[in-house]
This record gives sequence, structure tokens and C-alpha cells, in this order.
Amino acid sequence: MRPITPEDLWRLHRVGQPEPLPGGGSAVVPVTTYDLAMNRGRCRLHLVLASGESHPLTREDADSTVPAVDPAGRQVAFLRKGGDDDPAQLFVMRLDGGEAQRLTDLPLGAVGPRWLPDGTALLVWSPVYREHPALEATRAERDARKEAKVKARVTEDRLYRYWDRWLTGGEVPHLFRVDAATGEAVDLTPGWTRLLDFEDQGTGYDVSPDGSRVAFHALAVDPPYTDLRMGVYLLDLAEGEPRPVDPDGPPLQRRPRFAPDGTSLLYGVAHDWPGFYADRIRLVRLDLSTGKPTTLTEDWDRSPAGWEFTPDAESIVFAAEDRARCSLFVMPSAGGEPRVLAPGGWVHGPRPAAGGRVWCRAESLTRPAEVAIADESGRLEVVGHHNDELLAGLDLGAVEEVCFPGAGGDEIQMWVTYPPGFDPARRWPLVHDIHGGPHGVSGDEWHWRWNTQVFAAAGYVVAAVNFHGSSSWADEFARGIQGAWGDRPADDILAATDHLLARGFIDPERLALTGGSYGGYLVAWLIGRTDRFRTAICHAGVTNLLGQYATDVTHGRRLAFGSEPWEDTAPIHRWSPTEALAAAVTPTLVIHGEQDYRVVVTQGLELYGILQAKGVAARLVYYPDEGHWILKPQNSLHWYGEFLGWLERHLDRPIPKPG
Repeated sequence: MRPITPEDLWRLHRVGQPEPLPGGGSAVVPVTTYDLAMNRGRCRLHLVLASGESHPLTREDADSTVPAVDPAGRQVAFLRKGGDDDPAQLFVMRLDGGEAQRLTDLPLGAVGPRWLPDGTALLVWSPVYREHPALEATRAERDARKEAKVKARVTEDRLYRYWDRWLTGGEVPHLFRVDAATGEAVDLTPGWTRLLDFEDQGTGYDVSPDGSRVAFHALAVDPPYTDLRMGVYLLDLAEGEPRPVDPDGPPLQRRPRFAPDGTSLLYGVAHDWPGFYADRIRLVRLDLSTGKPTTLTEDWDRSPAGWEFTPDAESIVFAAEDRARCSLFVMPSAGGEPRVLAPGGWVHGPRPAAGGRVWCRAESLTRPAEVAIADESGRLEVVGHHNDELLAGLDLGAVEEVCFPGAGGDEIQMWVTYPPGFDPARRWPLVHDIHGGPHGVSGDEWHWRWNTQVFAAAGYVVAAVNFHGSSSWADEFARGIQGAWGDRPADDILAATDHLLARGFIDPERLALTGGSYGGYLVAWLIGRTDRFRTAICHAGVTNLLGQYATDVTHGRRLAFGSEPWEDTAPIHRWSPTEALAAAVTPTLVIHGEQDYRVVVTQGLELYGILQAKGVAARLVYYPDEGHWILKPQNSLHWYGEFLGWLERHLDRPIPKPG
């Protein structure tokens, strides 16, 4: 056996969301593999049986994604691109063999396929241009834009880009009915002008059991987006005019699901969104005959995700974070106390099926995601084996959960990943892996971009601290850092350092800080306040809070930063890392992507410029073709090389050669 390397991350198969067949004994699963020489991945659909057998369904040389199994279990629909620059189109193929048939030629492609219950047609979302909504008009406008010499973007909207893409092109999603035999596409929402949820890209909708209605969530406001609200809409397919189900309800309503009898609608709400984006999600069940909503989880202090009814309509199954783990929970569909169905690790993406089976994915800090099945007794069985052979040859480090007193004496949790062959009698260098958010979590899950096993394999003890503000604890724990970003979280990182030093196996002369996004903020904050760390790495880090008004979503900054700049700039300057770099002496690697619209590239350039001007050892790694995350395979390998190379340079640890 040998230590894991960055190259291994790209050799491992990346297993997607299983979609079970009606009988529950098998599921269609997307599995992505990568070609490093080609610098790209391809997704292939597999049929995975409950027994653990797996058979590929689609061609190896075609990228096939987002499977949707037909109600009879005989066909699977999916999305496929003709070429890298072509939009994805809808395909369908029989599950017993044969070639895939292309159904659509939509000018801007398709997302989110779903079958109608009678199997005669599918629904897909497809963008059209707001000013040219007819398909042929959209096609003509698309072609004209390709030929245009001027590529300027013009807007008067408050929200005009998101993560790594612009929203100024005038595209709006319309829902189309696609005939399963002929491919004829009919626009069901010809007058629709609003955007869907930015995150799910058309998957957050459902079809009623009788096929007469569609429920979906979308923005409840039009440009210029001075406010952000998300509403659940109900569309009668015979009428073609979506209507909000609770227009005066909470500002975030999302992921509607019809009850199996079609009489009610289940969806999630949050009351403080977008001012506090980590506000707790509550499940609401809406009686469709009376229009009365009933909150089912008001007294439960965790946030459900991925909720689905069981086929018998008796229960609701969902995933939820709890103390840096993610488990499957089940509760009566009429309401009641949720109970754990399958504990994590990180178990997510439940798909209830016949026979009491719940298909899902399971992963941990020591194993990438695989297909799994939970049964009614709570037994979880991993039935996917896509990475068994490669993992069998890798010597992964042990992981320990550690709790310690942090800021204010509160209990703080962290995961500690040890190098293979760890000997507690030796003194080891410590690397902090600080998560982003700030309302995120370092969970018991496999991470492809910041993989603690790869870091540990290079000879480091890796600490992933869930500081104040992290999700998966009570709501108060997450809210406790509002208006004081650098306060208690920084104290928690320092307390974690002291706790590990007291255990005797950490070398106090070889300590490193690393983090991305808000984690990069804490890196920049701490290097201005302590010289105890020998080196630091700041990836896509927030460094100047005032400069973050160039970010994509500026809503909610008052709560996060303590004020708005036209009200009082003192709190903004008080909590900006760049305001306290006079004392900085820590050698720092700064990494940023040009296409990062969440933490704009000037944040990293400003930190690097100040350190260089001050005479502090600093190195800049700039990716012109990446955003907030480093996603391209060869760029990722370069990133890991820079990351581990910087640590080796300053912590005097050798980097193992690829096996």
C-alpha cells in the first residue's frame, strides 16, 4: 500500500445521485471519470443492482448526465452534449439495451428532465431570451450574438452575476413538454420572465401524481433584484400560468414535492433569507384544497435537505447535518419528531423506493461517495464498488474526532487527520484546514478540492476545526459571529492549536494556516495578529470587507459585516484583515481565480500586494480560467503542487512521489 496523491483524486470515480427504478431493486447512477491528458471528465450512466452488481448503460465516449427513469422502469432519459461548446440536449434510451435517441434541439439546451406519470412525455427547463422567447427567435438571437463583435455586458441590476457566470444575457427558463416519441417541444410557460434557483439549475420541481400540475420554486421578484425572495409556484398544465402558493409567506420557499396522493405539497422555508443565508430550514406541508400551510419541524433545531415522501405516503425522508455529520432522518408525513434512519459519516441524497428501500450516497473522510441503500430498520449497506480496487492499494490516514473548549469556554469540535504511519512519540507539523462560509462545515465527508487525506499523506497532521459560525449545530451557534467575523472563530483556531500542542505530538515550530473563502479570511486575519504560524495559504480569501461590495450577492451584508458602508464604515474596517497587516510577518501563499465573482480577485491581489510591499515573503498563484473553485483537472494538480510545495518549503517536509 502507498499514500494517496493528488493524481489519485483524478483516478477515482466520482459517483452521482442514484435514481431508483420503480421496483426499488436497482438504480441508474451517473459515474464520472477523468482523462488528465484531455483535461476533462466524462459521465457514464450505470445500472446498479441492490445486490451490488453494476453494468454500464451509456457509451464510454459520451458525456451522459442527470438520469430520469420512466414510470414503467423501461427507459431512462438523460442529458448529453454533442460537443464541448454545445448545450446539453435531452436523450432517451431503453434500459434493456440499444442506442440512445436524441429528442430535443433546443437552442440553449435543456436541464432537469422529469417524466410525466403516463410516460408519454417529459418535462425540461430550457432558457430562452426574455425579449425573444419563441424558440426560433431565441435561436436567431443566439446565432447573432455569436457573430457580434461587441461583447460588452450592460446592466442596471443589483444582482448581475453569480459565482462564476454572468446574468446579463437576458436568459430566462421556460418549462417545455417534450413528446417521448416524436421529440416535439411545447412551451408550457410562454409568459414566464423570472429566474429559477441559482443553485439547482432546474431540478427543484415536481409533477403531481396525475400529471396535471407542476410545482417549482423560482425567484419571486423581477429585475433589478433590489430584494431577493424565492417562492414556490403551482402550474396547471392546462392553463399555463404559474401562481405562487404562499405569496405573503417566508422569503425563502424551495424544493416542492407532491404527496403521493396529490392532496398536499411539501417544501422548505426560511424566514431570515437572504439576510442570514444559513437560517434554519423548516418543512412546511400545504393542503392544496384549502391553501393552509402547516409547519412540521418548527421545534427541530436542524435543517432538513433533499426531502422526499416514501411511496406509501406514510413518511418523509430527508438528510440533515448534525454535529459535522450528515445522516438520513425519517418522520411521519403528518408531522412529528424526526428520528435517525441511517447515521453518518455523510449520508445524503435520499431516494425512497418500493420495498422500504432508500437509495442514497454515503461517504466519509476516509472514503469517497458510493451508492448505498438504507432499509426501514436503519441498516445502511454500501452497494456501489466503483472505487474498491484503487482504494485497496492506498494507505489512508486515521481520522479522529476531537472536542475542546473554544472561545468563551464553548465546546468546539474538529476532525484531525493523521499521516499514514503516524507515531505519537514523534513531533509532527500541524496544518489547519479552515472551511469557508463562514456558515459551512468541515464534515465527515470526502472533499475533492481540499482533501485532508492528501494533505496528511505529505507528512502533516491536519486539523479541520468547526469554529463558531459553523453549520450543523444549533441556530444560535451559527448566528453568534454576525457583525464580528474575526472574533470567536479566530479564538477557536488558536484554542485548537493549543489543545493539539498540549497532546505532545505537534511541533510548535512547524504550524501552518490554510483556508479558502471565509477560511482565507481567517488566515489573513490571523497573520496580522500572531506570528506563531510559520507559514500560511490563503485561497480565494476575503481580505477587505468594503471591497466585497463587488461580490455577486450583496444582500445581507449588514448582518455579516455589522453595518452598511453608507451608514458606518467603522465596523467594516474593524473586521477587515487588511486593516491589521502592519504586524504581519508570516510567509503567505495567495491563490485566486479571475472568474471568482463571490470573492472577487482583487481581494487576493490586495493581500499579495500589501505583503510584497511590506517585505513579507509571499507568492501569488493566479488562475485566469478558474472561479472560486479550481475545477479543471490539470489546474487542480497544479494547485495541489503549489499548496504542498509551499508547505514543504516552509515546514521542511518531503512530498511523496506519485505511485
